[in-house]
Amino acid sequence: MTLSEELLWRGFHAENTFANPTDLDKKTHKFYFGADPSADSLQTGNLAALMMCRCFVKHGYHATLLVGGATGQIGDPKDTTERELKPLDEIIHNKQIIAKQFRQVLNISDEAVQKGEFNMVDNLDWFKDIHYLDFLRTIGKNFSMTQLLDREFVKSRIGEGNSGISYAEFSYTLIQGYDFWHLFKTRQVDLQLCGADQYGNCVSGVHLINKLEGKKAHVWSLPLVIDKVSGRKFGKSEGNAIWLSPAKTTVFDFYQFWRGASDENLEQFLKFYTELPREEIEDLLAKNAADPSARLAGRKLAYEVTKIVHGAENAEFAEQATDFLMGVEKLFSATLSIELRVWMKENLPVVTRDAAKSTADLLVEALNISNREAKDLVKANAITERTFNDLTILKKGKNTFILVEHGK
Repeated sequence: MTLSEELLWRGFHAENTFANPTDLDKKTHKFYFGADPSADSLQTGNLAALMMCRCFVKHGYHATLLVGGATGQIGDPKDTTERELKPLDEIIHNKQIIAKQFRQVLNISDEAVQKGEFNMVDNLDWFKDIHYLDFLRTIGKNFSMTQLLDREFVKSRIGEGNSGISYAEFSYTLIQGYDFWHLFKTRQVDLQLCGADQYGNCVSGVHLINKLEGKKAHVWSLPLVIDKVSGRKFGKSEGNAIWLSPAKTTVFDFYQFWRGASDENLEQFLKFYTELPREEIEDLLAKNAADPSARLAGRKLAYEVTKIVHGAENAEFAEQATDFLMGVEKLFSATLSIELRVWMKENLPVVTRDAAKSTADLLVEALNISNREAKDLVKANAITERTFNDLTILKKGKNTFILVEHGK
């Protein structure tokens, strides 16, 4: 498969500036992809874009990954209201975490960095020394107000009954355009990858490079990931974020999210979030259609995504832990391995039972719920209990588990 064929097959295509997608196959470009440190972790919406970046890298493109230490101080404009400004120390903390996640997901080795195949940059490094008047003269004079006011995010914020937009957020697109121009001049980057919601900001860079350099640059975007069941996009603003950081979404819960993906979402998720070849994905989908209860496609999806984000060892432990917790005891010896037990204790709520504690007491302690709610769950037979040697497993719903160690 050529790059353009794979991008189209996987669904990694929305708006772009190329005359024909096959132009991507004629020569390799240096591209960049950026993320602002608006949170202390990336989430599954960002992960889709990073998987698209992996696709470009696989086909020989060199990547520059940008953490927006400067743009993060302003905040990417939303369609509805102003973003809350983050404290500078929080931005610094978030930058460090996101940079590590970039490297993990794209599998960036020190050797690849030394060879120049990957670059990690922070736009604060060049913005901190730019004078305001210089910026207005060089950048501001090359954008018309008519052009900027026609942007969708601006039109959705101004006018009667809307929330309005600050000058800072209004200027965000100029700052991002400067990033592209700077990377074009200093690193010969002539392609920016982005999500569809960022396309308008990205073409500011294309415009600026054409104006100031008389050269062509391009943008390629992918569609936002929409849950086909709920109709909601993936993202922290939707309140349904699945985070890449295990401190925010445990590895176990991360794995469970993908393993429990609805049949309606399986095809898109397998294409977006794994690097499985076309034949294997089609085979998995066919087997899933023939026997949905076996969950073969969901199981493979969960393993592959967890392996990319958290490593093969965590993916294997998550798979083993799920089988054990679901009661597939035939896969295990009479004693649970120390390594798997330690892993489960790091990823699941753990409580100790003694003679004085009821099941409701354990639920309150493990899930941080009220005593009334815990008693109602027990009364409604919503909690199942299974004992394996010196360990009891409480299960609530489909995939909420509590490890109960036996006290004296």
